[in-house]
Amino acid sequence: MAGQEDVKVGKKIIVDGAPYEVVKAEHLKVAMGKGMEKCTIRNLITGKVIPKTFREVDPVEVANISYFSSEYTYQDGDGFHFMNSETYDEIVLSDEKIGDAKYFLIEGDRVKVMEWNGNPINIELPASVTLEVTDTPPGERGDTATGWSKPATLNTGLVIKVPLFMKIGEKIRVDTRTNEYLGRA
Repeated sequence: MAGQEDVKVGKKIIVDGAPYEVVKAEHLKVAMGKGMEKCTIRNLITGKVIPKTFREVDPVEVANISYFSSEYTYQDGDGFHFMNSETYDEIVLSDEKIGDAKYFLIEGDRVKVMEWNGNPINIELPASVTLEVTDTPPGERGDTATGWSKPATLNTGLVIKVPLFMKIGEKIRVDTRTNEYLGRA
């Protein structure tokens, strides 16, 4: 068991017997009272996001999550297939477990697979990935890199806002946590 200090963004904790990741945390201090952490947590098995408040006296259990390197191989009706880089075992994770991470997976990419109690439960993506623009409206003459943006569909199906000067076929870096354009690759 640990304390409230373990309730920080990115930490993996156990809530009601299931592993969760802290997505957002805000420390609140009430007059003459104990502090608390108002959080948004994501279930690592189901992907469901819920609000949760931890009081200073609440015990917090840290989830014992291990990771192993894998290569994303393909997707089919069974789910997303990964190959363990050390043992060459195949791991299949369902669409529900992968969730929105599917928009950042390209065959051959290396990811870390999360394992809890000996079972693969989810993946951890790098902070940013390189994707290709497959569809976007044409830019107008005089478009510059200042503040204006337009929608762009990427090769994985993700739609994000990009600067007006971006063209079809360009490779860009995308933040996997915020789905935001970071720059050209």
